[in-house]
Amino acid sequence: MNVFTKQTRTLAGAFAALLILVPAGTTLAGDGDDQAVLPPLKTITTIASTVPTNGDVNPYGVAQVKRTTGNLRAGHILVSNFNNSGNFQGTGTTIVDVAPDGKVGLFAALNPATLPGSCPGGVGLTTALVVLKAGWVIVGSLPTANQGTEFTGSGCLIVLDSLGNPVETFYGTLINGPWDMTAFDGDHEAKLFVTNVLNGTVAAAGAVVHRGTVTRLNLSLSAAALPQLESITIIGSGFAERTDPAALVIGPTGVGLRAECDDDRDDCAGDRDHDRGDHDSSVLYVADTLGNRVTVIDRALSRTSSAGTGRTLSSGGSLNSPLGLVVTPGGHVLTVNSADGFITEISPHGVQVAKMSLDNTGSPPGAGTLFGLAFDPTAGVYFVDDGSNTLNLLHH
Repeated sequence: MNVFTKQTRTLAGAFAALLILVPAGTTLAGDGDDQAVLPPLKTITTIASTVPTNGDVNPYGVAQVKRTTGNLRAGHILVSNFNNSGNFQGTGTTIVDVAPDGKVGLFAALNPATLPGSCPGGVGLTTALVVLKAGWVIVGSLPTANQGTEFTGSGCLIVLDSLGNPVETFYGTLINGPWDMTAFDGDHEAKLFVTNVLNGTVAAAGAVVHRGTVTRLNLSLSAAALPQLESITIIGSGFAERTDPAALVIGPTGVGLRAECDDDRDDCAGDRDHDRGDHDSSVLYVADTLGNRVTVIDRALSRTSSAGTGRTLSSGGSLNSPLGLVVTPGGHVLTVNSADGFITEISPHGVQVAKMSLDNTGSPPGAGTLFGLAFDPTAGVYFVDDGSNTLNLLHH
């Protein structure tokens, strides 16, 4: 375990000008600044390096631990690395644990040869990372070979216990390049929402295909057994995707769920009325990166068929190839751009209420630096910076 010295910078002077609110005349009823979370956050603190002892780089997935169990500590942040020490994409095998005070430990180092189930192509850990309250950690794999230039398989979802041991995998034709993920986390069930970006992209050799999907995996949870996969349903389809020489692959990325209650009890999405679609007001927000928009899939918890790409929540404006995405308790969407290092806040009605620069390094400024993020109402916005291989916090 090593400690990375915190570095803090305040968004004052020139940086303060990067926080921009939408003019009042364009704000819809119910979209006032009182619900916006970005405007009061003016300081960025580097919490820690995300590079473990094996040298993995390119941090992608971010997930906050809610309950202490095993080696998981409430309030800590888990980060998955996509690249190995040679900086080859789709070859990272580690998940690091970052404490709020900056102490870093290795939570898991995965070996494709010793996984407890199939993971077609091997291991290359993506942004798809969630931590369930029961202590299960689930991470996506999109593996490559030949120095990150060759896709080796469809990948899988890897389930780890609270000690960081892999215990099972989920794979199959509906899991094809799992790129990002969020979860509904109930007491006796969980529902995973996964974006998939390898449906026809390799064969298209760089051309855009509209075959990206969002799948929902329904899991049953028990204290006495491993999570059991009950069903997989495609609830979104037709998203644009393509391979890319710099980014490896581009397609639907961040997903964020807004359920109809905040405590994720089973009866919020439960086994009866909601599974039939009655009164299911849940929505899943999807960052459609190539479409430069955020879309909405209605009845995400219960629907039994694809909504296509859903309806558009917001497009253009401050969005610039959005990637990682989270939903605040107030229902606002926070999403980070892959093309310019900005974060954008969007109200439930689709108004872009604020934006802020999180990274302006490189050329073009901020491009390629942002990916996963997490929101903690008491702390701020945690985000990884791929340019510096760090976990950072945007806060008061």
